Amino acid sequence: MAIDIDLTGRVALITGASGELGRVMATTLASCGADIAVHYYRAKDRAEAVADAVRQLGVRAVVVGGDVGVFDDVVAMQRAVVEQLGAPHIVVANAVSQILPWQPLLDETLGDYEDQFRSCVLQSVHLAKAFAPDMVTKQYGRFIGINTECAMAAEETQSAYAAAKRGMDGIYRVLAKELGPSQITVNQVAPGWTLSEKDGGVPSEGHISYAQRVPLRRCGTAQEIAHVVAFLASDLASFITGAYIPVCGGTVMPAI
Repeated sequence: MAIDIDLTGRVALITGASGELGRVMATTLASCGADIAVHYYRAKDRAEAVADAVRQLGVRAVVVGGDVGVFDDVVAMQRAVVEQLGAPHIVVANAVSQILPWQPLLDETLGDYEDQFRSCVLQSVHLAKAFAPDMVTKQYGRFIGINTECAMAAEETQSAYAAAKRGMDGIYRVLAKELGPSQITVNQVAPGWTLSEKDGGVPSEGHISYAQRVPLRRCGTAQEIAHVVAFLASDLASFITGAYIPVCGGTVMPAI
């Protein structure tokens, strides 16, 4: 028996959908039949291009902007999505503020810790407060957070990023228990270092060095991340909640 991922009739919001990973997730969920709300913060032109690509797949798309670290922006975004597409069944928290290059803790600025907290923890809280009530009413929903292998690895220079993603992990685990009675699943996908289209499929020296530490001896791709997101968004994953799923070739391995 063939198993298909069918998201026909579903509405999905993807934050940070103007970025490389967000774009691939948007087109992947759209190819499964979902209508897509493409969120951006500053890159409106790229968001519009993603929306155009989504529409070419035969589904609806809208573009919504805002700072996910500001609750009023998220509320405005929710109203715009509901008005144009209907209340989302699927929310993917993918947006993240970049603070590269990472610094040792003693050198990282306090502002970077605050920035990462807003981007990871507060975004998750804001999205839940804005979008979960409609899911509770429908007794159906999918919250999917894009975490990172760094939350487990906790390597040098990762303190601001890893701390924020660990805080996000705590939010998602609690939310899974609180929303579970309403048949809403809450899960996290944790990518490793991935190759994107802007890399042209050619690993850099950094990619090659990193891949030597990966059990599968390669970097992943944005498409491989998007496939896991599509699965979690579907009814095939209806009895999975509270999970942290590394998609990193085995670089980190959650233990029992």
